[in-house]
Amino acid sequence: MQHPAVPELAHTTARPVHWLATAAALAAVVAGSAVLQPDAATAAQTATKTHTRAAAGAPAPAPDPAAVDFPIDCGPVRSEVKKKATGDLDGDGRPETVAVVHCKAGSGTPPDGVYVITRPGSGTPRVVATLVDPKDRQNVSDFAVRDGAITATLLGYSSPDVPRCCPDKQDKAKWRWKDGTFERDTPAQARSV
Repeated sequence: MQHPAVPELAHTTARPVHWLATAAALAAVVAGSAVLQPDAATAAQTATKTHTRAAAGAPAPAPDPAAVDFPIDCGPVRSEVKKKATGDLDGDGRPETVAVVHCKAGSGTPPDGVYVITRPGSGTPRVVATLVDPKDRQNVSDFAVRDGAITATLLGYSSPDVPRCCPDKQDKAKWRWKDGTFERDTPAQARSV
């Protein structure tokens, strides 16, 4: 047997005091890591403003049009969401949903309605504004929500004699939230077909 070149070290012999000190240090590290958590990882860089929002809670999702009964009379058929778009229209930090809805017809071109849906707090989504009433017998194309405004091209008919397949009127429309209501602003380039 070969003898070590250095004398036996005192700390190589584990005593109960050493085990208690190690256990206490390990418990302190675990407790500290539970209290001091890093921010959640994301794929994109975040700004200070995003951290402030995250601390206040995640923003509510935009209201789902499938959870709403629209004020449209479809008789024996059901209504159908043709298009939808979301955005913060009133500047409160919560998104609204704008839906283009018509009756699900077997054939023909049913008129569209344009509705604004909001969700008060964590409540049930509801329709808060009708921008285009289906009774006006118009169809909607080129529909979008951008920069707090709703834009659409409205296709209509100059008389009841015009076939419903072929609208002969076209108007550009833009709505913006102002003083507690949606105001329609018709751009200067609005024209008839």
